[in-house]
Amino acid sequence: MSEVTQNHYYVPHLAKWPIVGSIGLTLAAVGGALYLNGDTGPWTLYAGLAVLIYMMFGWFGEVIAESEGGLYNSQVDTSFRMGMIWFIFSEVMFFAVFFGALFYARVFSVPWLGGEGSGYATGALLWQGYEGVWPTNGPANLGGEFETIPAFGLPLINTLILLTSGLTVTLAHHALKKNNRKALVGWLLATVALGFTFVYLQATEYIEAYHELNLTLGSGIYGSTFFMLTGFHGLHVTLGAIMLLVIAIRAMRGHFTPEHHFAFEAVAWYWHFVDVVWLALFIFVYIL
Repeated sequence: MSEVTQNHYYVPHLAKWPIVGSIGLTLAAVGGALYLNGDTGPWTLYAGLAVLIYMMFGWFGEVIAESEGGLYNSQVDTSFRMGMIWFIFSEVMFFAVFFGALFYARVFSVPWLGGEGSGYATGALLWQGYEGVWPTNGPANLGGEFETIPAFGLPLINTLILLTSGLTVTLAHHALKKNNRKALVGWLLATVALGFTFVYLQATEYIEAYHELNLTLGSGIYGSTFFMLTGFHGLHVTLGAIMLLVIAIRAMRGHFTPEHHFAFEAVAWYWHFVDVVWLALFIFVYIL
């Protein structure tokens, strides 16, 4: 790395990617809203998603080229780390909202509607005769009767899969720090395989829930909180597995050194975050 790069904070040139991303997000949001309301077909939504994919390939490609070109010094590395920390914190707050909704429904709303404690008058006025038990599809038997998914079936298998993937990505990190390229790629690919296996098994679980157990998004407060929490987590696993695949391809191409590999660390942080969220889901959604 040159002396200029070491002593000067790299400021990128003017880029088109922020405005391209804004256009893609706008098209996707407007197209999705119109499609859900039946006003148009999904083509505006698809166009927005295509623009976003184009933006990601272009923008990340430029950042990778700058990184491999030695343009980033330790100050830039610190900025990247701080940005990733704040991003993961925002994700923590995102899931905290849904866990908060689950907690409020189970501890306060449902018992009050059932007439427990200070909610005696609430239950009598709003819905007489309702028994506040969990899991519930709410007063009036919204969505019909349903069954819950046993915790010690596919959910337990998926828990073991994610815990194993946390180990394999850690082993990949150790291999990178030892400059063992073969082990690095191998453990990364193992992590990717475990991640996509998790997604496949979750899709299988959803199919069983809808077709065999009558557990849907319309199954009252239990169904909505169940699918919102597990669905968004599954989306995060999918994105994390795709990011790990990109990191694995970069490792195959000789990117990263034992001293400089923040992109790998950022994705590993994200993956460990996904693991922790699933453990909370497994306990509070499936077991309790």
